[in-house]
Amino acid sequence: MSGNTFGKLFRVTSFGESHGVAVGCIIDGCPAGLELSEVDIQKELDKRKPTSGIASTKRSEGDEAKILSGVFEGKSTGTPIAVVVFNKDQHSTDYDAISKLFRPGHADFTFTKKYGFRDFRGGGRSSGRETIARVIAGAVAKKILVVKGITISGFVKEIGGVVAKNFSQKDLENVYSTEFRIPDKEACKKVESLIKKSIIKKDSLGGIIEVHAKGVPAGLGEPVFEKLDAEIAFAFMGIGAIKGVEIGSGFDSAKLTGSKNNDSIRIVNGKLKFLTNNSGGILGGLSNGEEIVVRAAVKPTSSIAQKQQTVSERMVDSDIEVIGRHDVCICPRVLPVAESMLAIVLVNALLENQKSRMEYLV
Repeated sequence: MSGNTFGKLFRVTSFGESHGVAVGCIIDGCPAGLELSEVDIQKELDKRKPTSGIASTKRSEGDEAKILSGVFEGKSTGTPIAVVVFNKDQHSTDYDAISKLFRPGHADFTFTKKYGFRDFRGGGRSSGRETIARVIAGAVAKKILVVKGITISGFVKEIGGVVAKNFSQKDLENVYSTEFRIPDKEACKKVESLIKKSIIKKDSLGGIIEVHAKGVPAGLGEPVFEKLDAEIAFAFMGIGAIKGVEIGSGFDSAKLTGSKNNDSIRIVNGKLKFLTNNSGGILGGLSNGEEIVVRAAVKPTSSIAQKQQTVSERMVDSDIEVIGRHDVCICPRVLPVAESMLAIVLVNALLENQKSRMEYLV
């Protein structure tokens, strides 16, 4: 199995380059009979597209999804679903001047060492544009999950050290109507100020995203090497910009005592209920029925116009200024990608769980 395929039963294979003809994916393992259209996929892809605000790239792509196979008369057929998005607004000449230089923070050097050469146009396969494939597959996965009563949502929790603290459930529900995907209005104002300062300095910002899954039944996950939290961490770390993942209380649990970190249990209205959710909805690698909560650290955008030190392919010291159209902060666009990866993990877990008991078999 190559590194371009994710999942065991609901398998997603990603293809295409940032400045190539197209990007897309093939989804194998989607059950037949799922109502699915290009509109469903487009709705999710639109969340990933650049906004018209100050933080986003000015690359203008429609990102229009075209289903090539696996859907007939509005329903999945059980055969591989192929979806493509054609690239239309590449400015490949932006990279000619730096084609022989290794960009700091990028995979230029490592791809060259692995393959002997690289596609320097926007980063090729290591470009964030590859994540279109994940969002396409996530759109299909989300539709499957909804049938089982499971929903995925998320928001940007922090950018440049500014943390979202004061917001309502309604704010969370409308987070995609905001530029930075931050539900806290005061935090948004502070972030906007930071973004403007970063633009002047020709710099970028990182942050933290938070993704939730509600309605997940207890018992999903495959101990011991394919625990649900392990699969989630693996999926999130496969997103290029993510450098750290935590579930539930995460790294804060290292500061707590067992009595504080343990989630006490009671019977509430005749049902087992965890009184807190420091576990983030997962115990022993298995979902416990509570809301799954995942946070991820997103690094600052690597492409910045500020002069930096680097070397050339001939191993000569050089300076580099990366021109082109790049996001000042990619957190808002990473969010739907992370939501998609969580959805794909959960669909795989649901399908895998069918073998755990005889009564689950049809």
